[in-house]
Amino acid sequence: MNPPDENILVIKRELFDQLGAFQGLNFEPDRYLSSILSRGNNFFLPRGKAENDPSHKQIIPYVLIAHEDKVLHYVRGKKAGEQRLVAKGSIGIGGHLNDTDESLFAWNEAAYRAGVEREVTEEIRIGAPFADKIVALLNDDSTEVGRVHLGVVHVFQLEQPKVEKREAVITNLSFLSKEELVASKEMLENWSQLCVDALDRLLSA
Repeated sequence: MNPPDENILVIKRELFDQLGAFQGLNFEPDRYLSSILSRGNNFFLPRGKAENDPSHKQIIPYVLIAHEDKVLHYVRGKKAGEQRLVAKGSIGIGGHLNDTDESLFAWNEAAYRAGVEREVTEEIRIGAPFADKIVALLNDDSTEVGRVHLGVVHVFQLEQPKVEKREAVITNLSFLSKEELVASKEMLENWSQLCVDALDRLLSA
């Protein structure tokens, strides 16, 4: 299945290397985001090209939906846009930022967060107030998917565990404890496995 026909936000892999490439999670997101979100450093590529071009990194908000010490878990259905992740469990909500989102042309963090919230609300409906915090960046060059993506890890801390799905590809929504997530870790996509390994730090950042 071909990726959807859209233009998505990318940076050059060269910029990531200059800023300090890493494997796994990096808990100094501010060190990278001012450069990544600068209009001079990011631009749009057709998704079909970007998905197979490791000389660029697609910027992907990866949002953990939390209530107290539990995190929302779901399974990606068969119609998911990223076929390489179908049937995998995940604790990250979010997706590509495309050129229909005007917030991408603003430099300030508030505008970026608003764009991220719009991406999230395409997939789920959050029925409670929440705080949004960027806690880490995520890079995994060990997989085909990971080599062309760079995750910006957010935590949405909800006042109440009220979430419903909006998209059919989101299935089996439930809030799980760290112990439950560890027990099912092998069924999770790679990015979620990395987040589960550092869950205490992510939720307390």
